[in-house]
Amino acid sequence: MIKHRPFAALGSAERDWLKAKLHFAFGGMGNPDHRAIGPLRVWNDDEFAPGSGFPMHPHQDVEIVTYVREGAVTHEDSLGNRGRVEAGDVQVMSTGSGIRHAEFNAEAVPLRLFQIWLDPREPGGVPRWASRRFPASERGGRFTVLASGAQADAGALPINAEARVLGATLKTGERLAQALAPGRRGYLVTTGPIRLNSLELGARDGAAIDGIPRLDVLARGGAELVLVELL
Repeated sequence: MIKHRPFAALGSAERDWLKAKLHFAFGGMGNPDHRAIGPLRVWNDDEFAPGSGFPMHPHQDVEIVTYVREGAVTHEDSLGNRGRVEAGDVQVMSTGSGIRHAEFNAEAVPLRLFQIWLDPREPGGVPRWASRRFPASERGGRFTVLASGAQADAGALPINAEARVLGATLKTGERLAQALAPGRRGYLVTTGPIRLNSLELGARDGAAIDGIPRLDVLARGGAELVLVELL
């Protein structure tokens, strides 16, 4: 089964500097019909205005994966980490027993990103942060594992969750196929129009996936795909 979540049906959250579309209902916000899928409970499509962002604030017992689509996000945290994560880069933060961090758009252009929250495999633990560049050439026409809770996914950023995050880039007319293990669930978001199996998705639409053994994608236009597969 694949359930379409059109961009127009997503909930919204806005500040004077932030525009967020919510693929999942969370904290009293979002479309109440868009419930969490297992440990996947937040997927926000965010746009930060230039020179804006979240000041230092705490998190605990959540795995946060940030996929930067356009611009760059500047991160700093209470562990002393500081980094600038550009489009094409991915950052992960295991908040564990507790961490404070800030996220800013220090650029002169808007920042657009996906932020994904997952429940951890087990609570507590040592908090950590990491980032890595994933050039488009590594993701062209195929899914590459960006972050994973499976030790077998060498080269992926590690997360403490029963999930893996995959990314792909497609040109108009390109196809890709991705097998899923029996009974697997997941969620896919596309930045451009695609056909997913027999379902037509528009730009920034989402699709909840349950028990589909194979995903077949045809790009109707240029698109970046991000897929969270729950293990």
